[in-house]
Amino acid sequence: MSILGIIGAMDVEVALLKEQMVGLTETTKAGKPFFLGSLQGQKVVVARCGVGKVNAALCAQILIDCFGVTHLVNTGIAGSLCPDLDIGDLVVSQDAMYHDFDCTHFGYVQGQVPGMPRTFPADETMLAYAFAAAEAVHPGHVKVGRVASGDLFVSREERKSAIVSLTSGLCTEMEGAGIAQSAYVNQIPFVILRAISDKADSGAEVDYPTFEAAAARRCAAVVMGVAQRMAEAEAEA
Repeated sequence: MSILGIIGAMDVEVALLKEQMVGLTETTKAGKPFFLGSLQGQKVVVARCGVGKVNAALCAQILIDCFGVTHLVNTGIAGSLCPDLDIGDLVVSQDAMYHDFDCTHFGYVQGQVPGMPRTFPADETMLAYAFAAAEAVHPGHVKVGRVASGDLFVSREERKSAIVSLTSGLCTEMEGAGIAQSAYVNQIPFVILRAISDKADSGAEVDYPTFEAAAARRCAAVVMGVAQRMAEAEAEA
């Protein structure tokens, strides 16, 4: 039986999913709460990882090692790097990469972790589930592409332009690539889902808190759609 690990960075994201879970139980690992149960008929473990790549990777590894998850979805919000992505729009990851990792002095491509590929591709089936679920929630406002991750909140045009030039990403956030790398080394299918909360520019500090809750609600609805599709596929197998 498949077990879906769902990782969110913030309380608001996790709380919305917990409200919909059946047979909810809670346990703690590394000082973080993990919530077990089912969502839309799919067995799930939901966790709030905290902000940043290290927190995200740690959480993903705990889900894999301690809870035996077979699939991972990372839900959250992000700053838009694309002129066609407005606040409230949705991004489904084609792949993920770091925008703040630099070992070019040693001959690596900027963004590449030594011993790792430069980008971490999402699982095609998980991507398809996420895209279909996102289109059902917000038709015509979903894009598939690269998620660019780094340990900084992007709110300056020059930083935004540099990330776009380096990554060609659709959005920027602080956890996705850490989870993607953990999934890659453990051979776990994953996908990243992001709702746009700001434009990663000088207005980001105002837009982010204003639209955070609405974006999180939209993401939670999509995650439930992914869980439902997984459950249906398993029932048909």
